[in-house]
This record gives sequence, C-alpha cells and structure tokens, in this order.
Amino acid sequence: MSDCMPGSPYFDEIPKGILTWPKLLAIATPVTGLLLLVGWKYDALIELLLTFTVMLVLLAIYRK
Repeated sequence: MSDCMPGSPYFDEIPKGILTWPKLLAIATPVTGLLLLVGWKYDALIELLLTFTVMLVLLAIYRK
C-alpha cells in the first residue's frame, strides 16, 4: 500500500462556476464589513447580529 496522497480531484484546473473559499471570502468579507459598519453607525448591531444568527440557523435546518 502506498503512503502517497492522491492528486487533486480536478483533472487539469478548477471547473468554471465553482465557488471556492478564496472567492467566497473575497465576496463575503467586504459585504460583512460594510454591514457591520452601517449597523454600528445606526446603533443596530444587536439586531444585525441576531438577523445573521437566525439566517444561519435557518440555513442549517434547511440543509439538514
């Protein structure tokens, strides 16, 4: 039995249209930062964080 790890699951390159972590973070980080700044400016951070939490819980339940 070989101790070598298998290669990449992609043949030559990443398929078009797939969302990878670097792409997701490049999109989500500025949007989240902007929303947090706006929430801070208008004193709505708790409401904003509760909304994020509820959305993530609903997403987890839906994906289950």
